[in-house]
Amino acid sequence: MTEEKISEWDTKRYIPKPGEPDLPPQLSELADKSADEVMKELNRLPLFMTELDETDGEGGENTNLEALKSLVYEGDPDEIATNFKNQGNDCYKAKQYTTAVGYYTKGLEIDCGVDSINSALYLNRAACNLELKNYRKCIDDCKNVLLLDEKNVKACYRSGKAFFCVERFEEAKQILQYGLTIDADNKSLKDTYQQVVDKEEKIAAAKLKKQKEEEEKQLKQVLLVNAIKLRHIEILKSARPAELLEDAKIRLEDAMDHESQLIFPAMILYPTTDEFDYVAEISELSTPTDILKVVLNRPKEWFEDPKHENFTLKKLQCYMETVSGGLVKVGKNVAINNVLMSDKPKAPLFDNGLRLYVVPKSDSEEWLSKWNKDVALTKRQSLK
Repeated sequence: MTEEKISEWDTKRYIPKPGEPDLPPQLSELADKSADEVMKELNRLPLFMTELDETDGEGGENTNLEALKSLVYEGDPDEIATNFKNQGNDCYKAKQYTTAVGYYTKGLEIDCGVDSINSALYLNRAACNLELKNYRKCIDDCKNVLLLDEKNVKACYRSGKAFFCVERFEEAKQILQYGLTIDADNKSLKDTYQQVVDKEEKIAAAKLKKQKEEEEKQLKQVLLVNAIKLRHIEILKSARPAELLEDAKIRLEDAMDHESQLIFPAMILYPTTDEFDYVAEISELSTPTDILKVVLNRPKEWFEDPKHENFTLKKLQCYMETVSGGLVKVGKNVAINNVLMSDKPKAPLFDNGLRLYVVPKSDSEEWLSKWNKDVALTKRQSLK
């Protein structure tokens, strides 16, 4: 055989790799076969199978496979159940929990009648179900263990852990306490019991905190409502408020003191130029001058626009709309709450916000002449 032929033959023939079986005596005649051919033949022998082929390769039943299957159920019931338990244990050690559950279940289906074996099968299946987070199945398995072995501490621990995970704390404590009557020094039982107690305390504290926060929130709301009533401030709400006022809130500067300042947003409207400004928060003690100083803090270029030439603090006048649809002039140095608290004329807040009209003096007479109370009231038809 030439060197080239020898090399080609070596690459094709079966040479066991680490972890692969040597050829059994009955297959010694396959020594010259390729690796694929040898592995195919090996797979037809029960002791060497690496995959389960349901046929013998000729369209018939794989008698070797059937023989292998029957071996699993040969022996006394307790031996068969023990075999399934051992296979389940191997899978559990390999963290193949679902497969292990299958083996333990098959062992239980044998119904071997030996309490110790069945107890171990239930207990081990409970361990798998705990790992798989099948907590209710774990609890059921542990109950079956305790029916067979009432002093099984591991069953107490695993069911206690499962009860804890589904937040059935009282039941968790009961089964863990029962376990501690059997083994008072069991660390796993004591640690899990403490976990349950700590969790209960944490939940109780969170619940108490939430309750206090809710009570405080309600108290703040009562104080706010009373503060508004004491000031005789009226608020008109619309079904479709301006977008900037959709979530507008009135608040007290000190939420726990009804005598502290009311804080609310303000819409500053410039009707002669069809523009507006929005200020997120002003105090009820603010004056129009305070507000105008904020909104007129603009770049020089803005004032150079002809339509803004009269937009200076001295040249502007301020008005508020009244409940009856008219207008009331507001002194620029008068606190807003003085106008809001006045009964005649009554100027309300709209959608929890101040509505302040700002008009240049030079345009005020013409603008006022065009104001129509009926039109103003018509615009409020959507008001609640």
